[in-house]
Parts: sequence; C-alpha cells; structure tokens
Amino acid sequence: MAKSGVFEGDPITVAKAMELKKELQKLVKSIVEEDDINVEAIDRAQQMLLTVKEMKLKKKSVSLKINQNHQYYNNNSQEMVCGVVPDEFKCPLSKELMRDPVIISTGQTYDRPFIQKWLNSGNRTCPQTQQVLSHTILTSNHLIREMIAKWCKNHGIKLPDSVHYTNEEGLTEADRSHFLSLLKKMSSRLPDQKEAAKELRLLTKRMPSFRALFGESLEAIPQLLSPLSHTKTENEVHLELQEDLITTLLNLSIHDNNKKLVAETPMVIPLLIDALKTGTIETRSNSAAALFTLSALDSNKVLIGKSGALKPLIDLLDEGYPLAMKDVASAIFNLCILHENKARAVRDGAVRVILKKITSREHVDELLSILAMLSTNQKAIEEMGDHGAVFCLLSIIRENSCARNKENCIAILYTICLSDRSTWKEMKEEENVNRTISQLAQNGTSRAKRKASGILERLNRIVNLTHTA
Repeated sequence: MAKSGVFEGDPITVAKAMELKKELQKLVKSIVEEDDINVEAIDRAQQMLLTVKEMKLKKKSVSLKINQNHQYYNNNSQEMVCGVVPDEFKCPLSKELMRDPVIISTGQTYDRPFIQKWLNSGNRTCPQTQQVLSHTILTSNHLIREMIAKWCKNHGIKLPDSVHYTNEEGLTEADRSHFLSLLKKMSSRLPDQKEAAKELRLLTKRMPSFRALFGESLEAIPQLLSPLSHTKTENEVHLELQEDLITTLLNLSIHDNNKKLVAETPMVIPLLIDALKTGTIETRSNSAAALFTLSALDSNKVLIGKSGALKPLIDLLDEGYPLAMKDVASAIFNLCILHENKARAVRDGAVRVILKKITSREHVDELLSILAMLSTNQKAIEEMGDHGAVFCLLSIIRENSCARNKENCIAILYTICLSDRSTWKEMKEEENVNRTISQLAQNGTSRAKRKASGILERLNRIVNLTHTA
C-alpha cells in the first residue's frame, strides 16, 4: 500500500486524504473522458487540489484538539457538547468552525465574514502567507463545506442554517441568493430588467453590504449593465432603466473597494459617457457623480481622461442644468488634478465655458477652483486673456466676500500677469481707481497677500520704467 506521506500517522487525516484522492481521480477521469469541457468539474478539482495543498503545508499530522473556548449544540437534544473540531475546518482568522468557507487568490481558505472584514479594512494580502492578492474575489470552497457538513452530522452538531448565518455586514445566504437572482433578471425581458434594476438601485443605496457584493465577482457589473450594452442606438435605450442602472453604478462606486474594479470593467466608462450625453437630467447628473467618485483613484483619473469623458462633462456644464452643475464641476476638478487632463480640458473648451458661468455668477466657488488649477497651463492663460478673464476676476475680488474666492482670483491674475504683459494696463487702471489689489495685499489670506504683492511689484516696476524713459 502506498504511503500517505505527510498525512501518515493520523488515521482521521489519512482517511480524509484517501477520500480526497478517490474523489479527485473520479473528477479527473470524467474531465478527460467527456467530449465537452465540464467547467464545474474542473473548478471542483481545483478546489480539491487547493485543499490538499493546505493540508500538506502544515508539515505535520493534523491533530484533533478539544475546543474549550467554543461550544456547539447537539442536533437532537439541543444540549451543549464540546466540539472536537479538526484544524482544517477552523477559520485561521476566527479559530472557529467555518460556516461559509471561501478560497482567496493565494489558495487559502477562510470563513467568509472574517476574510471579508479583513479585506474591507483595506488589507490586500493573505493573512497566513502575507502574499499580495492578485484579486479580492472570494470563491466558495464547496469541498470543505461538504466535509464540514458531513463531520457535523457524524458528531451530532447543528450549525446555524445558512439563511440565518449573517456576516459582519448583515448579509445572509438568502441575501446573496436574492442578489444573484436580480442579476439574472438583467438578461430577461424588459419588465423584469426594470423591476430588478429599480430594486438594485434601492438596495445599493440603503445597504453598503450590497455594494460590497459586486466586488466579489468579476461578472456582477457586466451582468448589471448588460441591458445597456446590448442596445445599439439611442432610441433603443429605455430612459428609466438607464437611470436606475447608472444610479446603481454610482452607488457601487461609493464603496472604496469597488472603485478600481468598477472603472476597469471595460464597458463602464463608455456607458457613463453615453449617459452624460443621452440620459434624463438625473441620469446625466448621476453619471457625472459616478465619474467624480471613481476619479478619487489616480489610476482612474488616467483611464477616465483617456476615455474622452471631459468633453461631455464640459458640454453638460455649458448647458447649465442646476441639478447637474455641482456634480459636473466636482468631476472636472478631480480629473484636472492630473496634468494631462488639464490639457484635455483646455482643448475641450473648459476655459470659455467656466468664464461664461463665472461672469454670470453661477457656482463661482467651484468654478474658480477649476480655473485656478487650469491656470498652470499656458494655453489656458492665453484663452483667459481672449475671453476677458482679467475684468471678470477683478470684479469678483471687489464684490465677493469669500476669502478663498479672492485668493483663487488673485492667484490666476498673478499667473496672467507673468505671462501676458498686455493685461498690465488693465490691472493698473483697476488699482488706480479701486485699489483692489492693494487691499488684498493687506487683508487677504497669506497666499493672496503674496500674489497681490507680486503683481504690485511688477506694476510699480512698469511705472518706474515709464518715468525713467
């Protein structure tokens, strides 16, 4: 008889190893002999191999210890009995018997709520091996689950039903099943799609745990958006359905752990850009809000900028719908933190649109912040001179009581002053009549004082040069 190697010496572990070996042989035989590829059988075989690997990595016989800290209920009498729990059935994090074992990308198995809590805390390594995770998708370990169920049955131990087993975020297996059923409806008839989309919108708004569910599978977001990706023309898009799906996407993007996954799902950014152009005003506004939320990550700023999102955002800003203005301005601001996106925004007409809105005193606070950011771009400075920025900004300094707005105005004027001498005359005339710049040099924020003083030095230098000549 062949030796069982690392498992030799512990009859229970040897039996388990033999059981795994027999089951694996059957699976491999069925995979090889079948004409079609049996994906389910391959997945199951992979899980079994990972389980064997985990047992081998222990480098010792697995002993059964009496768990004095945890007690389980006898299935028949409901009397408490001490659980003699095999180590491989315990979660490495909780040290408790696993109810919902899942495999992470490194091949280790954990109880779902405990590893999910670990991931939700921002960790991206395996708690046991410290290896960096290639992804955070959790795959159910059906083999270990079945072995635990069989062991519990043999020992008369009753575990909570999966329906009543709730993780740290308040989700049950019934919730997960409902979530999957809603996603399945996205490939059904239009009435079913609309009903499921509306419910997912509400669930992801009210329950952060449902947002997290989308991060557990690479297929969840494509399934959600499949009704939009299958429509060929604008006329085929059902506006109410589009609004619910785009809003659900916004809700998902709020969850920090979803931001990278959402933005890097190939269909997401193009669909958000389409929604900026063709949806209801609420859809367009929520699409802008989603882009703003996703752009919190620098890698997403690059992706969104390259995808051409700035032009439709600027166009929507130009249209001036009150409901959308703040979300659009926030998205443009966040994207323009990245140097290459500033150039894209200037090329797509941001300076003209922003100055038009500021001149009419619309959302001055937000738009001045964007204009100040764009002022590091030379082409933006040239366009500001062409569109009357000096007069507009000086008038805001005179009229506006907000210190931050005054600071942004004088900072932009300082940059214009350095780059375009043709504006000096206009600034000097303003200073002679209203002493606008001098007052800010005395009473502004520390940054505003520096910029105002810098402008005054240059204006005085011009005056001195004129007198000398």
